[in-house]
Amino acid sequence: MNPPETPSGKGKAVSVKPQTVLVVGPTGNVGPHALAQLLEAGVAARALVPPGDPAVARIPDGTEVFEGDLADPESLVPALDGVTGVFLMWPFFTLDVSTAPAVLEVISRYTGRVVFVSSIGVHIGLEPVDNNCHAYLEQQIEKAGLTWTFLQTTGFACNALGWAGQLDGGDVVRFPYGGAVRTPVHEADLAAVGVRALTEDGHENRRYVVTGPEPLSQAEQLRIIGAAAGRELAWAEVAHDAARQAMVGAGWPPAYADGALEYFATLVEAPETRTDTVAEVLGRPARTFRDWAEEHADRFRRGAA
Repeated sequence: MNPPETPSGKGKAVSVKPQTVLVVGPTGNVGPHALAQLLEAGVAARALVPPGDPAVARIPDGTEVFEGDLADPESLVPALDGVTGVFLMWPFFTLDVSTAPAVLEVISRYTGRVVFVSSIGVHIGLEPVDNNCHAYLEQQIEKAGLTWTFLQTTGFACNALGWAGQLDGGDVVRFPYGGAVRTPVHEADLAAVGVRALTEDGHENRRYVVTGPEPLSQAEQLRIIGAAAGRELAWAEVAHDAARQAMVGAGWPPAYADGALEYFATLVEAPETRTDTVAEVLGRPARTFRDWAEEHADRFRRGAA
């Protein structure tokens, strides 16, 4: 059995007791990394997938896969039976958050331990509880009496894949707030912090602000992608109102689109929060955005689509 990565300040690997962790949201940007890291650590990994999930192929071999629907909390019971912890990502865009208390009640019958992928918006006070988003879920998890770790994270590096479609047809990305300075976190690092919190003691009831290691404007991120892919790429600014219309047209709830754009506007004036949480929890440097861009360079090369 391979132990998790050595934690900060210690010279030997952690011994992990036999554990079984359920990942809720296993086919998105973070879930496959979490499952792979759990398996590498010798932890039994389970994935909860909604019926007919087209991305189920992203789940790594060795994972025990269960079908279940968060909208039907009792359908989670087979996946939860015997687990020692839950790595939770909530699909805010597609599921009514009013089901959360019932889901958490079911989880609490089988385990008291949850890691929840939250948002930097909660940490900085931008996201109110009555927005029924991450702050609300944090509140409900606490009310449920669970032992928790909240990962209040900045944007994922892989959000830049949202530009790939535009780059399939040219060398220009049209997007708002190119001057917004962000600290994008590599999704594998975010997963690793969550896995560590579930597989060793000392992370209980902690709010971890998880960021990447460096502040970069969105336009600078694009230049790094271009260098990795061997292309000269350019940023074309899109006005706030036009961007909002496009986001809502693409399925964003209007309140979410407004919140995101307003946040980007603030980051033009002041950089996004940066922490050393990844290095402190994992005992190694956080991956850089350049690391991420080089890993995904093929997707941004000409003719990648």
